[in-house]
This record gives sequence, structure tokens and C-alpha cells, in this order.
Amino acid sequence: MIPLTTPTLGSLPTLTRGELDEAARVTGDIERAFTATVVGQRGLLRSLLVTMMARGHLLMESVPGLAKTLSAQVLASSVDARFSRIQCTPDLLPADIIGTQVYDPATATFSTQLGPVHANFVLLDEINRSSAKTQSAMLEAMQERQTTIGGRTHRLPRPFLVLATQNPIDEEGTYVLPQAQMDRFLLKEVLDYPSPEEESLVLSRIADGTLQAPASAPVATLADVEFLQGVADRVHVAESVRRYIVEIVNVTRHPDQFLPTDTARYLEHGASPRGAIAFLQAARALAVLAGRGHVLPEDVVALRHSVLRHRILLTFEAAAARVRPDDVVDAVFAAVPTP
Repeated sequence: MIPLTTPTLGSLPTLTRGELDEAARVTGDIERAFTATVVGQRGLLRSLLVTMMARGHLLMESVPGLAKTLSAQVLASSVDARFSRIQCTPDLLPADIIGTQVYDPATATFSTQLGPVHANFVLLDEINRSSAKTQSAMLEAMQERQTTIGGRTHRLPRPFLVLATQNPIDEEGTYVLPQAQMDRFLLKEVLDYPSPEEESLVLSRIADGTLQAPASAPVATLADVEFLQGVADRVHVAESVRRYIVEIVNVTRHPDQFLPTDTARYLEHGASPRGAIAFLQAARALAVLAGRGHVLPEDVVALRHSVLRHRILLTFEAAAARVRPDDVVDAVFAAVPTP
């Protein structure tokens, strides 16, 4: 495996038990507000919380009707965040997202009208239905937390979180997201159908009128979200765990050196350095959810699919053999000893 040289880190104050307990209280309140409306989807809830605490963005993929939009609305309402929903269509323009300059003939001047991306939580519904030009308009917002309109830069509000959805089965009139944009998403969550018991509960809630969104009252504030982000930033990550992350990402780039031949041939391109950064940030947030001030290797393992499934590119041979990205990710982790 490759060596990892760690630069000298600035001294951050150690997390106290009181801070971790307060983080547990806030996340617990959000979880209860979420589960009061959304049935099941515990994996999505975890990904939403991790993404929010790690200052990332989340890509959600599933067939229609699995509560992707509902989950985003409930999360935003639970923390009293400004929420915008953008329904992506082929005729959507970049100005429809980031904003534009409007001419006022009465004063012969232009004024800037900010677009819906200027919110705390932005839902890009069916992002793969918008054109590549419109998708690229989100890159600056997602990476730099700003937009540029008429040569002027406008900072986005804090916190800022993009939640994008895409439908994997209805591909007519869709545009594949470029890898550069996929890489901007901290996690990709693939949702599955609810269990029969969960689906029965959904019907019961519809029948008695209790299934409604968003929640009636927020249970946390934007200040609480920034507090959670600050706590996650200070979670300790040992040298051995950082080395573990780097070695995992390195295997995706050189599969022929570490994986069996019949698996290595399925991997065409590995993860960029953003993959390693995503593991670090997401593992810290997951540690906070577990009430710990330090990251364990198990935190990295638990997030392996969500972090890597959209960052590795498989060959056409893999598609023909119906090999899933998650299967390749499991092979990558099997090749690296856990510290």
C-alpha cells in the first residue's frame, strides 16, 4: 500500500461530553420529526443527517414514489430552513436556477433577481432531466457556495445543502450527469421498496390523515445545524484511519494490482481525491451520530457504498454482466485490511 504523509494539523479543542450530548439531542429531535412523517427509509435518514453535518450534497436514486421529495421537505421543515424545490425539465435554463438580471424600463436600470438556488435546502427533482448546460449551472453553487450573475458574485446562505433525485428506469428524455458533477455529491443513496409492514403503515397513515408533510413546527434551528457541523469538524481521526481511507481509494485507481483479475477488469476509473475527503467528512459525521468524538474504521466501512458507488466508473463488460457498483466496492474493501 502507499505511504501517507500527514501535514501538521491545527490544534482544535477536544470535544466535550456535553457537546456530544447536545449533538445527540438535536439529531434525536430531527430523527423523531422525520420518522413522524416518513415511514421507513432509515438509511436515507442517516445519509441526510451525515450529508447535512458534513456540509455536503446528496444524490438520491430510486423509482418514483419512495418518499425522496417528502424526505427533503421534512428535513428542511424540521430545522426551520429556507427550502426550494426545482423541478428539472429539458427546457430549464441556468437562469431559472441561479437567477438573472431584470431590466426596469421606468428607471432604465437592471436589477438582480436571485433564483431558487439561493436557499438553505435546495431540492433538484429529477436532475437528470435537465440539460448538461443547466446541470453545469449548479457546479459553482455546489462547490463554491456562490453564484455569478451579470459579473457579480452572490454568496449562498449558510448552511447550504443540495438534495438531488434521479429516476434510473425512465431514461427517455434524460441526460447522464457528467462525472465532474457526480463527484460533487458527498453521498449517493439508492432507495429500495418499503417492506410489507412499512407499506401497510403508510396506508394506515393515509387512511387516518396523519401522513402529511412538512412537519407542523421546526424542532431545531439553522444555528443548531451549524453547531452540528462544528462538532463534526472536531471529531478526531487517527492516522491509521486516514491511511485506511487513502489505501481504499488507491485500490480503486489501480485495481489490477490489488483485486482478482475477474473483478479488476470491471473497473475503468477510480475515485478522485474527493472520494477520500468524502470518507473523512462523512465518517466524522457518522461518529457524532454514534455519540463518539473519534472515528472508527467501522464508520468508513458503513458508508462505503454511499461514498464510492457514484465515484467509480465501470466498464461496458461490467454492465453486460450486470455487475453492480456496490459489488465492486465490496471487493475493494475486501482487498484492504481493516486497521
